[in-house]
Amino acid sequence: MKKATILADAAGSPDPEVGLRAVLALRRLLERLEAIQVNNARAQGWSWQAIAEALEVSKQAVHQKYNRKGRVR
Repeated sequence: MKKATILADAAGSPDPEVGLRAVLALRRLLERLEAIQVNNARAQGWSWQAIAEALEVSKQAVHQKYNRKGRVR
């Protein structure tokens, strides 16, 4: 995860352009990682409630975000 470390360092930059671009890249990375882990959990039989608890969000929020047409993104 060398790229994530580089981005985390850049997010603390005093230059707002560098810092904000790094924050955006980290947000996108986080979204991809979350989707991968939700998919992994569903493949292993986890309920939407268990996933929601692990992510500290409501069941409705996680279900709405990831259950598009019966598939996890």
